[in-house]
Amino acid sequence: MSDPVSAPLSISIVVPVLNEAAEIVVALSALQTLRTGGAELIVADGGSNDATVALATPLADRVIAAPRGRASQMNAGAGAALGDVLLFLHADSALPDGAATLVAEALRGGRAWGRFDVRIEGRSIWLPVVAALMNRRSRLTGIATGDQAMFVTGQAFRAVGGFPDIPLMEDIALSQRLLKYSRPACLTARATTSGRRWERHGVWRTILKMWRLRLRFFLGADPRQLAREYGYVPRES
Repeated sequence: MSDPVSAPLSISIVVPVLNEAAEIVVALSALQTLRTGGAELIVADGGSNDATVALATPLADRVIAAPRGRASQMNAGAGAALGDVLLFLHADSALPDGAATLVAEALRGGRAWGRFDVRIEGRSIWLPVVAALMNRRSRLTGIATGDQAMFVTGQAFRAVGGFPDIPLMEDIALSQRLLKYSRPACLTARATTSGRRWERHGVWRTILKMWRLRLRFFLGADPRQLAREYGYVPRES
């Protein structure tokens, strides 16, 4: 691996997907400028049964198959990546302008990982409040979420063992692992994410549910049970 202090950093963007045919072209098209600038784009598919893979293939450097679940899909994408830096981006999220430069500058500042602030796109007037609370909490705790487009050097990612293969809270668990390595770089530039999951069941109802699940996770609850309560059916091992 190149020396991250003195050499240019190459970035691999890993996008986990599952049945995202309706949105994948828009999501990946927004990343083409970064590809032109040298970033590698890897789509990790968890077994889509729609046109996701066919639509993603011409817009990515590679599309790989992985066991369903964000953690296992992102780990698979990281394993296939060639870049010095891994950036994990949800399919319903978009990076800010100049993201690659911002990441490189942050990591040259001595941090091994980081995330962007987030802006949540949607109809509810409460979504900007939710985003502000997420960003502030992240700065105070050093815990990042997947909506914030987490990035990490490949060296640090491998050193902590990557994402734990759990069906929920994998982003929090990775943050906990990486905090033993360094504090995160908290970038003020904003990644944009869809507010669809907040609006589907009500913004504050969703927030309270996530707070409750997160507290139980910190207290040692089984992530598989938490995933079922969240409404996600974990794959069978």
